[in-house]
Amino acid sequence: MDDAYFARACGYTGDSPALLQAFEAIRRNGIAHARHDHFRRKAVIDELKQAELLFLAAIGPALTAQEAIEDTGHFIACWRNMPRWRQERRLPDLVRARQQRLVARFFRRYAHRLWALEAA
Repeated sequence: MDDAYFARACGYTGDSPALLQAFEAIRRNGIAHARHDHFRRKAVIDELKQAELLFLAAIGPALTAQEAIEDTGHFIACWRNMPRWRQERRLPDLVRARQQRLVARFFRRYAHRLWALEAA
């Protein structure tokens, strides 16, 4: 993908070499950031794959993955309706809820395969 393609996709219609290089730097930085976040999330999942008890401790106080997904969905919806000053104070809780939702979705989908192999 050349520099101009991403710039055009972002709505830039000029042809300044400096700005085209800036758009390319932004694209490469975004890819690197997304890759870093992916590996961080994968590390969390790999750590919890070891045992069902670790997963249950991570989603507590919910008892199942579905319950954890519902709880985090309610919290995220409530967070969006909070005033800005309260959102800023509760930002760590939002990060934790998003992580918990990601973990719960993964294990809701794949836990029966992972731990069935472990039990066998």
